[in-house]
Amino acid sequence: MTSTRTYPVLVVEDSDEDFATLQVAFKAVGLKNEIRRVTSGDKCLALLRSSTNESFHRPALVLMDLNTPGTDGRGALESIKADPALCDLPVVVLSTSANVKDLEFCYRMGANAHHVKPVRYRDHLQLLEGVFAYWLGSVFLPNGANSLL
Repeated sequence: MTSTRTYPVLVVEDSDEDFATLQVAFKAVGLKNEIRRVTSGDKCLALLRSSTNESFHRPALVLMDLNTPGTDGRGALESIKADPALCDLPVVVLSTSANVKDLEFCYRMGANAHHVKPVRYRDHLQLLEGVFAYWLGSVFLPNGANSLL
């Protein structure tokens, strides 16, 4: 069953290199969704809260780096999951942090998954391909936002 509409993927990532790797993985999996990138938690929250306008539809998935300028990914995650209008959005954390405190915080705040970005490019690419295949191709998302089903 293929969704008639593709929903955007919101990426909160301040690293150009990590974002470029993400784009390669996205294409490798064959997704047609729009990728919307913001570089801080503040910009993420502003965009999500304006997602009722015609220029940006509610995303199928939010990929969140924890270490961003301004309101970081931790603060953005906490705000998303505390907001009744946004709390059902799947948020997948992709971070360089393997700190147990970060991991515990993310799950306590409602993150749907937490992945540590591998250092090696090929490993990072494989991780992202798996994340996209799973979240946009295997699970059923709110509002029928799946891409590959």
